[in-house]
Amino acid sequence: MLEVNEMEVGYGSITAVHGISLHVKQGSIVTLVGANGAGKSTSLRAISGLMRVRGGRIRFCGDDITNLQPHEIVSRGLLHVPEGRMIFSNLTVLENLRMGAYLRSDRSGISHDLGFVLDTFPRLRERESQQAGTLSGGEQQMLAIARALMGRPKLLMLDEPSLGIAPLLVKAIFAKIAEVNRELGLTVLLVEQNAHLALSVSAYGYVLETGRILLSDNAEALRSNPQVQAAYLGA
Repeated sequence: MLEVNEMEVGYGSITAVHGISLHVKQGSIVTLVGANGAGKSTSLRAISGLMRVRGGRIRFCGDDITNLQPHEIVSRGLLHVPEGRMIFSNLTVLENLRMGAYLRSDRSGISHDLGFVLDTFPRLRERESQQAGTLSGGEQQMLAIARALMGRPKLLMLDEPSLGIAPLLVKAIFAKIAEVNRELGLTVLLVEQNAHLALSVSAYGYVLETGRILLSDNAEALRSNPQVQAAYLGA
């Protein structure tokens, strides 16, 4: 579904991502693992059109989307939940969810999907009329994911969904990611510092180090790899 070939991205004269290549199969969860500054978030921002790609190509569902405008990429079904969640804090939970369907005009479909995301995240149903900025960090992350689902993505990119969230809610959020992948067949590209948790729900993984892919393998093989264990799994 997603093919990234020799992608190079930078900030001014500094190259942050050095010609990486990765593939995400339809219906799978793929994770990018790496330390801070490895180029994980930069890679997602480039794929979603928020940063300019200096070299290489990105193909989504067979089409070249390299350096398209972000709204054009969203309209093709590739949605990005950024690090920090970026919810509309002054809007209610329900208003945030409706904003996720901004590009859609199918009222009955929107109504159906609204019911689905509120069933998937019952905490949000309890807080429909509450201002989003008053939610806990974990609840805001649930809202950010639910808002993206309202756009009916073919592929959902999640950047650090566990950041700044209590451990119990982190497990709940990852369980929901796996549930949506399983029930909807939604393809997910996940960036996450909690490598153990990310690899536990993924089919395949890539290890990034200073803007380059150091290792790639199926998730179980990466979890048992001594190099990955020593660097990222606390072994």
